[in-house]
Amino acid sequence: MPQYLITNTEKLYYEGADGNQLTGDENYGNYQFIAISNVVNDFIATYCTEGKILEGTKKGDVNYHAMRAMQELSYDTFNSTKSIEVEVPPSLVVPLPQDYVNYVKLSWTDTNGIEKILYPARKTSNPRSLNQDSNYEYIFDVNGAVTEPSESKTWAYYKAPANTNPAYPNIDIDDTFFDMSLGARFGLDPQYAQANGSYYIDQRKGLLHFSNSNHGRCVTLKYISDGVGNEGDLFCPKFAQEAIIKWITVGCLEAKAGVAENMIARFKKERFAETRKAKLRLSKIKLEEIRQVMRGAGKVIK
Repeated sequence: MPQYLITNTEKLYYEGADGNQLTGDENYGNYQFIAISNVVNDFIATYCTEGKILEGTKKGDVNYHAMRAMQELSYDTFNSTKSIEVEVPPSLVVPLPQDYVNYVKLSWTDTNGIEKILYPARKTSNPRSLNQDSNYEYIFDVNGAVTEPSESKTWAYYKAPANTNPAYPNIDIDDTFFDMSLGARFGLDPQYAQANGSYYIDQRKGLLHFSNSNHGRCVTLKYISDGVGNEGDLFCPKFAQEAIIKWITVGCLEAKAGVAENMIARFKKERFAETRKAKLRLSKIKLEEIRQVMRGAGKVIK
């Protein structure tokens, strides 16, 4: 008699433990995932028991390589993008999420619920600022460390309201526009040709810095985690289960003494193939959606 994976009734699935639908205690869509603990247990039973290719491999080793596989595949294979929504305070500074690894995009939401992309300010930062005296020499504290102001001037200028002073305040009628434009860029720089505001990330302090125009806006940060930060993250998509298994296999084989190089090379090829297959399966490519988008390519631009 086969052992089925679905053990709950449909009533329990749709209504949850409290017997009411859509109250938050349900686990809708959970069948698409498998707990990494189950993958580890299945792997040990299949590969690590007597007479198997990884006989004698400890569960701790398998767990380690399973966590590494989750981390590596979370970056560019799993659909592991998370998001948070916050309101930008008057300080224009928002801390990064606890499990943040890298960002996908940042946007602010208008009154219609439409997300408008914010672009990073690539030509500014929040450098470490050092106090200097009237002779421009560093000022030290009693412990011999250089003292620092509360914030850098670069950040203070960036968060201040836009400077409305003209770029050339001393122009007279004898000056020509062409003289002032020598060496200047012709036209707009597309990354700055928008009114949504900007931001930059201080990686050292783990802070998001926003421009003054974003004060009070509701912003959404979509970011990548490594998939092992929280207990609720330790699930992998079933489409990538075989890729996880191959990652664990390669890791355990490389750490095992006396394993032939050709066997490791063989499983590395299988790992590459399964990872590529998982990316294709999880890419969410839908032909109908692509066809609908491509129909716009035939429109005449007037």
